[in-house]
Amino acid sequence: MNKEELIELLEPTVNALGYELVDLDLNSGGGGLVRLFIDQDSGITLTDCEQVSRQISDLLDVEDPLPSRYVLEVSSPGLDRRLRTAEHFASAVGEEIRVELKRAIDGRRKYRGYLVTADANHIEVEGDGTKWQLPLAEVSLARLVPTE
Repeated sequence: MNKEELIELLEPTVNALGYELVDLDLNSGGGGLVRLFIDQDSGITLTDCEQVSRQISDLLDVEDPLPSRYVLEVSSPGLDRRLRTAEHFASAVGEEIRVELKRAIDGRRKYRGYLVTADANHIEVEGDGTKWQLPLAEVSLARLVPTE
């Protein structure tokens, strides 16, 4: 099972508990790791992480989508919150972000700048006096840059 399929399996349960599944890390193989990043408007506490962990653990035990053993971790998204969906990007317009693409565009895969616009298909990032139109489908990882 790949990351996107696992998100599709887990997201309804996380949402039903009142949280947003921001993203997840999936490192399969022996001693693999499944790390969920959850959020809600009022923030995330240890109790929230424990509640989601119990429910997701039960779901994974029943569905058994992973071929080997794994460790489940549930965490808040942190100050350098990941941006995964079009909605995440839309809510971050005006913020400084870092973006890494799956494939290079004009010889470049990594960008850092301010998110100018975001729609269902593209984001526009401005940095160093240059604007880049980046296809959302090509983004492999995007994060907010924490303000100091």
